[in-house]
Amino acid sequence: MFIDSHCHLDFPDLASNLDELLDKMQQNKVTHALCVSVNLQDFPRVLALAEKHDNLFASVGVHPDYENQQEPDAAQLADLAQHPKIIAIGETGLDYFRLQGDLEWQRERFRQHIRAARMSNKPLIIHTRSAAEDTLRIMREEGADQIGGVMHCFTESWEVAQKAIEMNFYISFSGIVTFKNAVALKEVAKNVPLDRMLIETDSPYLAPVPFRGKLNQPAFVRHVAEEIARLRAVDLEDIAIVTTNNFFNLFKVASTPST
Repeated sequence: MFIDSHCHLDFPDLASNLDELLDKMQQNKVTHALCVSVNLQDFPRVLALAEKHDNLFASVGVHPDYENQQEPDAAQLADLAQHPKIIAIGETGLDYFRLQGDLEWQRERFRQHIRAARMSNKPLIIHTRSAAEDTLRIMREEGADQIGGVMHCFTESWEVAQKAIEMNFYISFSGIVTFKNAVALKEVAKNVPLDRMLIETDSPYLAPVPFRGKLNQPAFVRHVAEEIARLRAVDLEDIAIVTTNNFFNLFKVASTPST
């Protein structure tokens, strides 16, 4: 079985067709999915999905790309994370690709999330783009290694992956690893220890080959696993087993029946 460790089923393009998406998950042996929060305004609908479906989980956090948001403090996030279907803090992190100028607010927001993770004992979901050095620095300064988490939709170098793994983090691969031009990322996927690997879709974005350019969905996470199995010359079942076990180990949840 497979698990989509990062998706956005509450986004309109997916939420409007949820029943069909859940059916397709089942058809492709994708038994569970983690629906990830991007702001506090829409958090209730993320949580509602997880409450309604036994095989869906949720996170709470504010994405670094979302400017002019209510800035969460650590105590607020930790309080929201007490709900049993909330299994992670995030997504959080730094993104210097989309936004420019004084981004100190982004760094402070990131710090609040790390503190919330430590307070709530829930792992972090970290987004980093064109900001690896500062991301790793703040992780070290705030003691992110004490709680751990996942570097989601990983696109950085093997060196960055190693440093994150040393801080008790998993590396999650999305559909990008299936892209023909993702040569460096394919090498990372060959080298990440299997006990530190997750797979995801980040749907509705980044659909893997052979669906590249189309609307992504959790059922497609199987294609991410197939590419990693091909790169590492192992059986698909091996990738399915280790990434599934890694998910439940990281997020400290028991396997629940798929629906």
